[in-house]
Amino acid sequence: MPSAISPQWHEKASGFFSSSGVKLKEAGQSAGTFVGEVAKDAKGNVSDVAEKVGSMVKSRWSLLQHPSTRNAMQERLVSAAAITGTLLRRSYSGTKDKVAVGKIKVEEVAKKTAQKSKTLLTDIERWQKGVASTDVFGVPIEVTVQRQQSSRPIPHILVTCADYLIISGLNSVELFKSEGDIKVIQQLVSLYNQDSNASLPEGINPIDVAALAKCYLASLPEPLTTFELYNEIRAARSSIHGMRNILKKLSTVNYMTLEFITALLLRVSQKSLLNKMDARSLAMEMAPIIMWQKGHRPEYCRQIWNQPAKTLSHKNMSYTPNFNAWDMLDDEGEGVDASSPIPLDDGLPIDFGAIEVVQCLIEHHNSIFTDANETVWR
Repeated sequence: MPSAISPQWHEKASGFFSSSGVKLKEAGQSAGTFVGEVAKDAKGNVSDVAEKVGSMVKSRWSLLQHPSTRNAMQERLVSAAAITGTLLRRSYSGTKDKVAVGKIKVEEVAKKTAQKSKTLLTDIERWQKGVASTDVFGVPIEVTVQRQQSSRPIPHILVTCADYLIISGLNSVELFKSEGDIKVIQQLVSLYNQDSNASLPEGINPIDVAALAKCYLASLPEPLTTFELYNEIRAARSSIHGMRNILKKLSTVNYMTLEFITALLLRVSQKSLLNKMDARSLAMEMAPIIMWQKGHRPEYCRQIWNQPAKTLSHKNMSYTPNFNAWDMLDDEGEGVDASSPIPLDDGLPIDFGAIEVVQCLIEHHNSIFTDANETVWR
């Protein structure tokens, strides 16, 4: 059952709601008026801003349309285009130069790589076959001469050594006997294994040149006198006529090279008062590497010429008395003391018959090789 409400409170509530409605209505009217004014102001502001922007654009456009301004702008545009073109050309030119330099560097690297690859393949080939396609040491003499493509059937290395000794070495004491410097010989062997037509370094010691010639002869798979004719040549050592006829059985290359070497030894013996090397002394040194039996190959220089070639160039070889120019092989570590002399004693029994043959060829050279184009030095 609803409670009775006091008439007094009913009047107060009615008055409150009535006054609240009036106030809400007044507030709504006030808010509407305020919003309208704000919108009106904003519209005015936007219009002002648009008018100002339009006026500014119109002013700038009028300014651009003015001839002097237009010309200045065109000049600026032309200048900017010219500067841009110059920068582009410089950039292109710089890029082109860099490409050219890069191309040269690439070619240099490719060339060096090819050379290193060639040397590496040469070393591999030497280990597999014993010698490389460019070697002269350890190669049959006929092969070396054929590679030279020369009309003279004598290995170029022997001709080079002989010419040098005739000019600069005949007076050297104990020539072909004194021990050469193994370090120098090792360099020369590597040089000629890479270029059979190389020349000797300027100022080299004649003793080392003679040792190089001996080293080459000792490296031949077969002696100049050949295995086949060993006994016949040995038996004819006391007969000039018999020696002449037997030597004609040799091949052209062996015969001409033997004539060439004994002609050089003859010239050396003619200076024996100065160099202390007569025909007998020379024969004792040279016989073991000119004439030997099968199975008795000389060991002279074997530890040098029977090694893989190192990368050497004649350009960086220059001989000086203190050997500073030969220090490139210091790190080889081949088990040989680079400062030690070349061992001359190969442990084989002395073949006195061969010594007498070589002595005969030296002393009677001009009588034995009468039908040969005798070697003549100026």
